[in-house]
Amino acid sequence: MNQSLSTQVLIVGAGPTGLTLACDLARRGVGCRIIDRTPAHFAGSRGKGLQPRTLEVLDDLGVLDAVMAAGAPYPPMRAYDGATVLGDHVMFERRDPTPDVPYPNILLLGQWRAEELLRARLAEHGVRVELATELIGFEQDRDGVTATLARAGGAERVRAAYLIGADGGRSFVRRALGVGFEGETLEAHRALVGDVRADALDRDRWHVWPKASGGPVALCPLPGTDRFQIMVPLLGEEAVELTVEAVQRLFEARTGRSDVRLRDASWLSLYRPNVRMADRYRVGRVFLAGDAAHVHPATGGQGLNTGIQDAYNLGWKLGQVLAGAPEALLDTYEEERLPVARAVLGLTAKLHHQAADAKPGALRRGAETQQLDITYRGSSLARDERGGGDGAAARVLPGDRAPDAPCQDREGAPVRLFDVFRGPHFTLLAFGAAHADTVARVNARYGQAVRARAVVPPGEPAAQRSLVDAGGHVRAGYDVDGGALVLVRPDGHIGWLAAPGTLGQLDDYLRPLVAGALSPAGEA
Repeated sequence: MNQSLSTQVLIVGAGPTGLTLACDLARRGVGCRIIDRTPAHFAGSRGKGLQPRTLEVLDDLGVLDAVMAAGAPYPPMRAYDGATVLGDHVMFERRDPTPDVPYPNILLLGQWRAEELLRARLAEHGVRVELATELIGFEQDRDGVTATLARAGGAERVRAAYLIGADGGRSFVRRALGVGFEGETLEAHRALVGDVRADALDRDRWHVWPKASGGPVALCPLPGTDRFQIMVPLLGEEAVELTVEAVQRLFEARTGRSDVRLRDASWLSLYRPNVRMADRYRVGRVFLAGDAAHVHPATGGQGLNTGIQDAYNLGWKLGQVLAGAPEALLDTYEEERLPVARAVLGLTAKLHHQAADAKPGALRRGAETQQLDITYRGSSLARDERGGGDGAAARVLPGDRAPDAPCQDREGAPVRLFDVFRGPHFTLLAFGAAHADTVARVNARYGQAVRARAVVPPGEPAAQRSLVDAGGHVRAGYDVDGGALVLVRPDGHIGWLAAPGTLGQLDDYLRPLVAGALSPAGEA
């Protein structure tokens, strides 16, 4: 057995969750390895919708431009009865960007392509996925985790500070921990899914047969390819071979269409909807994320996106603790993400049953699936210190997603808040003339860990790092009137809000989050 050099974080599973976490850690300078037991990268479109909040995460990670170029808006759905066109409708109403939401629409992109782009970004940080490498055991103690990996040439032992199980619904990590995975498998709603070429169908529509026996049959065009994702419900205990010939026979039997020829399947799978979640996300130095922690029906496009949000929440906390912050910060991962998964599971289960029952409007989606309203209000990291009861009536509270807003630098060049947030740091927004000195002191005290910007109205003197709120969108977006301090976490959620706010209060909030944060008594 080979004993390898240690690493700070070992990530098991190279799907969207694991790749997002690896990208976030790598940009922080955290040493990580990411392994996957499969011999080749996933080639299918199991998940295909990137929600608006996920697009914001990808913006922060520096991969959004590539994702937007590779993806496309969801096409209209065309319903058929056999070969007869019943009509067209849309699943998602297109929305225009607003000052606070720059990416308001879901993006269609096959999972294999999204993973490919995340791997390319990760490679820019010098990290590559280790394929055909399987975790077969691990032990942990108070100082770290010793993992045993099986790969060509024998076994390898790896010492890591933390181990992350992002290894899917059948997670080896979760089972080895003995963590419960409560819920149900909806065997009555099995389906065949895959990616195929389809002749005689145009690619500007999502083709659906809602009246097909056994449930709706669908072919959705995948952007950047000549393939469609196919989904065909299975009846009872019906068995089907995972071959394109068998899928062709099944498609014809369900839809009555023999003119549509399916061929060259790149991926076929039997899909069983699950509604399950882990009862814990952390056991010592081992964490669960993505499908290893929660699995969802495909309806609503939530599973892949929720996993990415898990990684985004966990990544900055691991980075802070590995840099010297108190380890108790890691307890807030489960505190914040487990309730979100519970709520999302309830939503996806509801949408799944509506679709299965073919209820009117069952395939239409609204704001509830965009994940922009996910909040950590009530978390131990959400602190409101506004005097006079101002916080009770505010529209934006600590724990909420931090809105974007267009503004200007002091030379008048356009800049967005998301440009300011981008990176692994905290961002302090300081409102009001009384905080001009606060900005300089925070930047001197915390360096790259916390970047402070004064938000000033047009016509007032602006320092080098000031943001000119030319259109009033920053104050409006954060519901701020008068002097205030707003601290945005590295994952784009508001952590602390104070009015008028003091540097001592900021130090007190940051002490459990940033290595070397000062107490009020330590202020010069």
